[in-house]
Amino acid sequence: MDSRRKIIHIDMDAFYASVDQRDFPELRGKALAVGGSPDGRGVVATASYEARKFGVRSAMPSRQALQLCPHLIFTRPRFDVYKEVSHQIREIFRRYTDLIEPLSMDEAYLDVSTDKQGIGSALEIASAIKKAIREELNLTASAGVSINKFVAKIASDQDKPNGLTFIGPSKIKSFLEALPIERFFGVGKVTAAKMRQLNIHTGGDLKKLDESTLIHIFGKTGRHFYNMARGIDNREVQPNREVKSISVEDTFAKDLIKRSEVTDELYVLAAKLSKRLQIRTLSGKTLTLKIKFHDFVQITRSQSFTEILSGKDTIYRFACNLLDRAGAENRKIRLLGLTMSNFTMHEEEASDYARQLSLFDDDEMSTR
Repeated sequence: MDSRRKIIHIDMDAFYASVDQRDFPELRGKALAVGGSPDGRGVVATASYEARKFGVRSAMPSRQALQLCPHLIFTRPRFDVYKEVSHQIREIFRRYTDLIEPLSMDEAYLDVSTDKQGIGSALEIASAIKKAIREELNLTASAGVSINKFVAKIASDQDKPNGLTFIGPSKIKSFLEALPIERFFGVGKVTAAKMRQLNIHTGGDLKKLDESTLIHIFGKTGRHFYNMARGIDNREVQPNREVKSISVEDTFAKDLIKRSEVTDELYVLAAKLSKRLQIRTLSGKTLTLKIKFHDFVQITRSQSFTEILSGKDTIYRFACNLLDRAGAENRKIRLLGLTMSNFTMHEEEASDYARQLSLFDDDEMSTR
């Protein structure tokens, strides 16, 4: 582990909702959901912190969000505005380093091991970036600072909103050992439940298991869990990573059997995938359906089209067609996933919206 690296993870606080509250004073201090609708259709893209107090979260169906927060206000996403603000944030980053790896419009890794202004302290640079975002854009960001991407990302999530957390080399071991297993990125609800059954509740518990045991229990992700518990992450910040595909998937606590249950979940996934494509200004021509059955047998079905696929309804329709070809009738389904690939966009746009390849092949993505 290279203790000389200085990595910052910047994560904007409730980005879409915060931009809308900034631009529309009547929304400030209100429980707000960007995306979805008051008639219960669609899913929430981002919830304001006022809404999160009621349990409203990103990717939550509007119907469920309204049950938790009946006075919730819905706004239509303004992706052109969010994209412009994202560019402004990126320009602030470039004052300090050119080694920037965007994960989405509102999140990025920065390698400031050698910073442009010669400040030397990653903590001071992170503080300066947060100050500039607040004063120039009237928004807040949370930052994590450490010696690698994995620990920096966990650190940025420690004190939201408007947080700044530094986890130095001497603190990584004790910090990760005390961290609840649910807080490790890549450990979703299903995996966390399985770990708790094995008496794994913290990073310290996870660290007691050797690599071969973890691989035996969790498959290929066991190696990632082994490294996570020890804070090992040698990935470099990659500013020009090309986008090859965008994926969404969910593992279900209860297996799906009825076709109506499966198609309902496919609609939710299609909405999530459509949002992610919109965020990155991407359109694709190849759609892939992934199904994992209760016995862990996994299949995929793909189809390529001459025209680009866009919009959740179109994605959903073709996902259902792929389901018809999958031979999944009367089989218990524990996981569904959708992937869009074969993108059509300008090369420079793809670089601008390069996203991190997933470190973990897990059951869900957590968003705070």
